[in-house]
Amino acid sequence: MKYIPRLKKKYNEEIINNLQKNYKSVMQVPKLLKICLNQGVNAVTDKKQIEAAQKEMTIITGQKAVLTKSKKDISNFKLRKGMPVGVMVTLRSDKMYEFLDRFVTSTLPRVRDFNGISAKGFDGRGNYTLGIKEQIAFPEISIDKINKVTGMDITFVTNANTDNEALVLLKELGLPFKGNNSHNKIKNEIKEDKIVENDSVLVDKEKNTVEENEVNVQDTLNKDKIE
Repeated sequence: MKYIPRLKKKYNEEIINNLQKNYKSVMQVPKLLKICLNQGVNAVTDKKQIEAAQKEMTIITGQKAVLTKSKKDISNFKLRKGMPVGVMVTLRSDKMYEFLDRFVTSTLPRVRDFNGISAKGFDGRGNYTLGIKEQIAFPEISIDKINKVTGMDITFVTNANTDNEALVLLKELGLPFKGNNSHNKIKNEIKEDKIVENDSVLVDKEKNTVEENEVNVQDTLNKDKIE
């Protein structure tokens, strides 16, 4: 029997059914496309740090991390074009679901003072990014074997049309967001600000119209007096 990651099976059997009621076709239901992990490293002062970061990220994800290199020279930072400045991994398919499962069930509960993730990390195109301050939150990393505590960014890329659709999808996949309506609240606040701005514009227009009418009336009275 072919192995299927738990979250992938859950998505196919439960999540699609839960979300399908919001769409005309099952093909419109959003899905998670890939997870990108990125870590910046100051390899100028410590060249061994880039090797350590690459090794750690490979252990965390189960896939070999690749180096990200500088695209131009920056003399102030003693940085030359082509010099390694970080490491990254892009996970898809089964490895993506396996990592997400471990991340939700094992890593996030180990984060210091964790009380949920913020819903403010959406980019307006259905993708979500969060930051992990310490790589030791991952159970695969032993605190005794690291040289330096470093953080990383994790981006969840979906094919959702809006941030709200992506938020619902990621919640179904198990990401523990702070408050169920936190992202909708932000959206509503933006809408309310736009309404207030529009009302202010209307008030200004009405005020100008009243002033213009008063001027016209005064002109008419002056003409009558002259006649």
